[in-house]
Amino acid sequence: MPKKKSPSRRKYGEAASKSVERAMHKAKRGTLKSGRSGKTVKSREQAIAIGLSEAREKGAKVPRKKAS
Repeated sequence: MPKKKSPSRRKYGEAASKSVERAMHKAKRGTLKSGRSGKTVKSREQAIAIGLSEAREKGAKVPRKKAS
């Protein structure tokens, strides 16, 4: 019989949360820039997305992006 997954499994790793924390900090200071255009990031959601993207590049435990 297969083992059941525990309900309190972490979706995001510790490294991912550190990366998001750093991105949020930079966004609050007004020094976080978006990738292609280089504009200053103002939205909270965009700062989180940038942090997760950087964590994903570094190989941290982050769920896959949803296909659009």
